[in-house]
Amino acid sequence: MRITQGTFSYLPDFTEEQIKLQMRYCLDNGWPISIEHTDDPHPRNAYWEMWGLPMFDAQDLDAPIRELNNCREAFPDHYIKINGYDRTKGRQTTTLSFIVQRPKEEPGFTLERTEAADRRIQYTIRSKAQLAER
Repeated sequence: MRITQGTFSYLPDFTEEQIKLQMRYCLDNGWPISIEHTDDPHPRNAYWEMWGLPMFDAQDLDAPIRELNNCREAFPDHYIKINGYDRTKGRQTTTLSFIVQRPKEEPGFTLERTEAADRRIQYTIRSKAQLAER
């Protein structure tokens, strides 16, 4: 199962050159870049672990690319995404967010159905990676 979160998630994975072009686009628009990673891409898990701090002062691609490569080296089996923040309205608004790395095998999710009082049915989405840890 392929996780589809963020901008471009329905497209094939980006090449390294395409990743650099998107990061350059962020910088050209004045959007600071941050890098996040997770091993649990649950749809409600909007806050992935941040790798370092957002790069508010980056002017060229050297620092973001170096930090991306460091994150990849530290977490080879995690999902990693790049975020671009637009701060023009006085708050950090994620303007662009896209996955740049996926684990070799994406675990996917399972849907659990529970019957409750009064014939109600409740559903819970669980990460298969989370279930394997139990």
